[in-house]
Amino acid sequence: MTPTHSLRRLAGSLLLACLSLPALAAPQHALTLYDEPPKYPADFKHFDYVNPDAPKGGTFRQSSFGGFDSLNPFINKGVSAENISIIYDTLMRQSLDEPFTEYGLVARQIEKAPDNSWVRFYLRPEARFHDGHPMRAEDVVFTFNALMKDGAPLYRQYYADVAEVVAEDPLKVVFTFKHKGNRELPLILGQLPVLPKHWYAQRDFNRGNLEIPLGSGPYKVAEVKAGRSVRYERVKDYWAKDLPINRGFYNFDAMTFDSYRDTTVALEALKAGAFDYSLEVSAKNWATAYNVPAVRDGRLIKEELPNGNPTGMQGFIFNIRRPVFQDIRVRKALSLLLDYEWTNKQLFNGAYTRTGSYFENSEMAARGLPGPGELKILDPVRSQVPEQVFTQDFHNPVSDGSGMIREQQRQAYKLLQEAGWKIVDDKMVDTNGQPVSIEFLLAQTEFERVLLPFKRNLADLGIELNIRRVDVSQYITRLRSRDYDMIVGGYPQSNSPGNEQREFWSSAAADNPGSRNFIGLRDPAIDQLVDGLINAESRQSLIDHCRALDRVLLWGYYVIPNWHIKTWRVAYWNHIGHPKVSPKYDIGIDTWWIKPGTPPKASQATAGEAN
Repeated sequence: MTPTHSLRRLAGSLLLACLSLPALAAPQHALTLYDEPPKYPADFKHFDYVNPDAPKGGTFRQSSFGGFDSLNPFINKGVSAENISIIYDTLMRQSLDEPFTEYGLVARQIEKAPDNSWVRFYLRPEARFHDGHPMRAEDVVFTFNALMKDGAPLYRQYYADVAEVVAEDPLKVVFTFKHKGNRELPLILGQLPVLPKHWYAQRDFNRGNLEIPLGSGPYKVAEVKAGRSVRYERVKDYWAKDLPINRGFYNFDAMTFDSYRDTTVALEALKAGAFDYSLEVSAKNWATAYNVPAVRDGRLIKEELPNGNPTGMQGFIFNIRRPVFQDIRVRKALSLLLDYEWTNKQLFNGAYTRTGSYFENSEMAARGLPGPGELKILDPVRSQVPEQVFTQDFHNPVSDGSGMIREQQRQAYKLLQEAGWKIVDDKMVDTNGQPVSIEFLLAQTEFERVLLPFKRNLADLGIELNIRRVDVSQYITRLRSRDYDMIVGGYPQSNSPGNEQREFWSSAAADNPGSRNFIGLRDPAIDQLVDGLINAESRQSLIDHCRALDRVLLWGYYVIPNWHIKTWRVAYWNHIGHPKVSPKYDIGIDTWWIKPGTPPKASQATAGEAN
């Protein structure tokens, strides 16, 4: 080969290499978890689940529960106002009809490394805050650093793999990562709100108060009545109102949230016309409480919308930081004492299905015995997890629904005896000879009726269950300080679980007061499974990791599984309209509107009656 040919071949190789780099890391209008093509192309006009010509106008009235004392949702102090995030724009926004795809909002384009070691956001030059100040890369850097330094502890957990954020120029910001391969992290950073650096220059970011914050989103805070109500008004010159991802969204001129301390009172206020819409979470209410003329004649509409999300796990959560719950036999015994079949029939009108997985209603739920992919993940931790993970399919106990659970109580008593508990003077005492008394911390009145049968079943074995109901502020304070024995709580899941699993289950989150590690898990095997899930390199690998983690959590008896339903139950007055096509993974309330020429139901409740 001649030198000329060698040079030509080298030049060609270099040219191909240079051409290949932009192809691998070219700026995109959207990001997906496994680099599959997004549903909507770069030139899309609007999402399929909106009415692009929806009318604008009117006030949309909703309720909230428990009150608030802060307009700062980013810190671990106080209770922030309902829906306050509506005033902030994020770098990207997730579509509601794809498992996990984000499209640029503040960022017009996004570029990420082929090995997911960094992500770069190109900001829209027209993006601005409500005071007209432009949104720039320095605001993104400020936001990230402020959340990491002074924000709620969950942010430090969520963004733990970010090594550095740099403003490369006013419209370009890059995040570099400590580790390669975390496919979800670029999308997580896309959810970052962009806060105004110039506004916080004279303010303490870590202070929770009712000063109206400066935002950039489709709405701004217009009026606040401390602890009682908040009013948001649509920003008429909102900088992003004409973007395709916003077409058909944000149709109400104003939105109000009135706080109620009792959900029963709130339901009566809805029926009286005090507000326009409610998401009903009580099966009993849905079956019996809407038998009113307004429903019968079609003025107040009851509708069930399909919910394509994994339902996740709601359950009675054990705080295993408490010595009383550290023996798995105790947790299993107490789990046997919830008579779901009787509860569903007598209290819920048979509306629910028992939850049997932390990833219920999805392909990620563990079923049967572990398959080859799961075994490959589980074998390295075999000695650290219950043997049943490998040998048995997990099932909740099933009763005949009669309200008599003698066999389950016998099994529970046997387990408690094996754990060293015994009956003394008709009371169950623990290994230290102390009578067993468990406090169940609660904020919702309506859940007491669910707990009372459980309380009776425990009492039959000499165990005292004290139901302690507190107001929302005290409940949150005790939750953050881990001052509870048991609570009812949930672990919501998406179709693409990832970094949030650390917040749920990791040892690092156990003492983090802002995390959802309510259980108090500190288990190296679970940490390993969570890390593997986050770094899964394919959809099938993610499924296998979720199923493996699911099995270990289920056989650990860390919660007493509750129940779920696969629809959203909504009630709304007939002057409210919504698109014919609902998004698969959300109610899509921001796409609804008020029908022109249809006056809202006049309120028949005074302010005193409603609150």
